[in-house]
Amino acid sequence: MCGIVGYVGSQSALDVVMAGLKRLEYRGYDSAGVAVLADGGLAAAKKAGKLVNLEKALVEGPLPTGSTGVGHTRWATHGGPTDGNAHPHLDNAGRVAVVHNGIIENFAVLRAELAERGHELTSETDTEVVAHLLAEEFSATGDLAEAMRLVCRRLEGAFTLVAVHADAPDLVVGARRNSPLVVGVGEGEAFLASDVAAFIAHTRSAIELGQDQVVELRRDGVTVTGFDGRPAEVRSYHVDWDASAAEKGGYDYFMLKEIAEQPKAVADTLLGRIDPSGSLTLDEVRISPQELREVDKVVIVACGTAFHAGLIAKYAIEHWTRMPCEVELASEFRYRDPILDGRSLVIAISQSGETMDTLMALRHAREQGSKVLAICNTNGSTIPRESDAVLYTHAGPEVAVASTKAFLTQLVACYLVALYLGQVRGTKWGDEIQAVIRDLSRISEEVDRVLETMEPVRALARTLAAKDTVLFLGRHVGYPVALEGALKLKELAYMHAEGFAAGELKHGPIALIEEDLPVVVVVPSPRGRSVLHDKIVSNIQEIRARGARTIVIAEEGDEAVVPYADHLIRIPATPTLLQPLVATVPLQVFACELATARGNEVDQPRNLAKSVTVE
Repeated sequence: MCGIVGYVGSQSALDVVMAGLKRLEYRGYDSAGVAVLADGGLAAAKKAGKLVNLEKALVEGPLPTGSTGVGHTRWATHGGPTDGNAHPHLDNAGRVAVVHNGIIENFAVLRAELAERGHELTSETDTEVVAHLLAEEFSATGDLAEAMRLVCRRLEGAFTLVAVHADAPDLVVGARRNSPLVVGVGEGEAFLASDVAAFIAHTRSAIELGQDQVVELRRDGVTVTGFDGRPAEVRSYHVDWDASAAEKGGYDYFMLKEIAEQPKAVADTLLGRIDPSGSLTLDEVRISPQELREVDKVVIVACGTAFHAGLIAKYAIEHWTRMPCEVELASEFRYRDPILDGRSLVIAISQSGETMDTLMALRHAREQGSKVLAICNTNGSTIPRESDAVLYTHAGPEVAVASTKAFLTQLVACYLVALYLGQVRGTKWGDEIQAVIRDLSRISEEVDRVLETMEPVRALARTLAAKDTVLFLGRHVGYPVALEGALKLKELAYMHAEGFAAGELKHGPIALIEEDLPVVVVVPSPRGRSVLHDKIVSNIQEIRARGARTIVIAEEGDEAVVPYADHLIRIPATPTLLQPLVATVPLQVFACELATARGNEVDQPRNLAKSVTVE
């Protein structure tokens, strides 16, 4: 997500902050800005695009020299990537500057209140309301930390906030709720950042901020309190990573870091989607409920991993809306003369928003008069701009080529779209939708549980490094999971890997089974799809009888698979349609570890690019 740097000390704040922002470029961003306290005032500069644009602006219009400042690289959520939407955001008097990571769910209510009191807000962001609220509270209290505590108690959502005020020199104040913020402590100086990479060149002494805490940075020390104002215990630690490892959060690869970030990415994608009455509210979806009620067919277009997300979405859309749903490879879509009209809703899924095959497919759909809804992770990219509506995932930047957290957040977004269609079309009752949302809201914790049990999966993967082939089987929503598992192994381990619908086994693929061939089987819940469960247990018996080495992914409590599993990977029990959110995670870890064991480059596998911008 966004990169944040704050500094107070004796060095040039601008130099320290800009160097820190450069260290955070790996996180991905679409605009950047800085603010410095100097000469009793506050000066700021910000530009859309890369840091080089900001550097050029600072050459053309230098900021005064000061020793306290903040900086930010923005990954757009609310509002596109423009100069005006870039951080820092200032109040109308230009005395307070705020940078922010996260999503403030109740910003619309707060913005309306501020407008009623005469504040002029000029950006499209949720962040700007915080600058104005801080200005009000500081005016009343004269204490920036107390102002921050009062404001934070009014905010809903997940956020990291860092602020400076022209009337509080030599002070930087930060706050966090469900979003990372770390303190660096040096000699006569202190740092705030979204991760240690920003300040590791200056100090390796760090403090980890806890949930709902406010920190005050001064040259002579750091003070941490809770949002309630009570002193908070802090945990200090020494950073023993080098600068390169710090960018990866101590992980060997960005992919490992991104796999570990999935619980937060899933939770962030759900933020702000439910209104106080419990109904789904997808603000970005600018297609009216009446237009959605007139839709008689849904078509999903996507490529690669996003295509597998679409295959899973088909099950949810048809089950929850009772509407036919087709899933198409975007690269084939417009060449087969698809049947589309004004009553068709086309959903285009793309992590980057620049996938050329998907872009051309949506353009073809619009030429046929269809409405297009984009599911995307990159604000301001081409596919959302050319769509009628967009639902942004909030995975944050994904550096590794092989998609992990983007895939899980695409699934969450697809579920939200399916539920929203069910809501506006009346095919799902409100309490039914709320029940699914409650299940979804627990998935983040379930993914976390899966990640805590992955060491046996890693050990298993290492034993298979010399194998040439791995097969994957699944039924129902487990079939696209099998396809995704095979794709990850192809991408990373450069192995022959195939995914099959388990019911097709006897129609040909069983001929591939031979002694000690690894076969991964994704088992549906015995509770939700008992008939399918029994059938796939039979499939496992069939391949094991022919010598296959069975690697079985099954939910906790499923004992029927135990006699037939050479290796058993347990996942938490979840509703049937949501199982892919937990079943996919072991396959990501498995592929990453197997690729490592084979000596492959995990983050940048051969012949592949993160965003495919040509047909």
